[in-house]
Amino acid sequence: MTPDLAPTVSVVVPVRDDAQALDVCLSLLARQTVAPLEIVVVDNASTDASAAVAHRWGAVVVDEPSVGIPAAAATGYDAAKGAVIARLDADSRPGPRWVQTVVERMSADPGLDALTGTGSFYDAPRGLRTAVAVVYLGAYYVLGHLALGHTALWGSCMALRSSAWRAVRRDVAREDAEVHDDLDLAFRLGARRRIRLDRSWRVGVSARSLRGRHQRRRRLDRAWHTLRVNWQVSPPWERWLQHR
Repeated sequence: MTPDLAPTVSVVVPVRDDAQALDVCLSLLARQTVAPLEIVVVDNASTDASAAVAHRWGAVVVDEPSVGIPAAAATGYDAAKGAVIARLDADSRPGPRWVQTVVERMSADPGLDALTGTGSFYDAPRGLRTAVAVVYLGAYYVLGHLALGHTALWGSCMALRSSAWRAVRRDVAREDAEVHDDLDLAFRLGARRRIRLDRSWRVGVSARSLRGRHQRRRRLDRAWHTLRVNWQVSPPWERWLQHR
């Protein structure tokens, strides 16, 4: 890989009141084999030390007062200066080659618009960490593909070219906090842009969003809401015809 041809990477991390997890995430980003151009932390109306933690690690801190991941993520993408925008959640734990993988995959395939990965739950019972993630993410990607007509994106481990973001930035549902922003973004990118799932590109994530009936129900309700919002624009049978 020629350094002059390697795309620059901005890593965007939305955060709201998650200073401890963010500190771990940023410490791991500081150990990357290929350093990102910048790390953009979007402070989504935090009341804890999240912004101070981000400043301490040298991140670019952008404020987004409208509470909700869709607004925070979109604000981060808008602020990113890299040719590729990579995305982690505050509780994501990337390995040392995480950014390098983005650079390698995007350099090797100039026609690739977005990349998405997998992970394991680091705070689940030790014997179940990978198995639970395989079931959860496997179901997400299979059902997401059926709904989209192409590969979905997973916000805890994903990247897209800044040119692709600029093409759809006015279409995403950034003001609707009940939308899953990663699934919504995949809808907006559409079947004519290429999204690749790389199963070897992995992060650790917390299982807290799946704990308890209320949390699981909330995620399911948001998923159905995201589908309804986007199917009003383009129903699944039309999307599959486009994909063909």
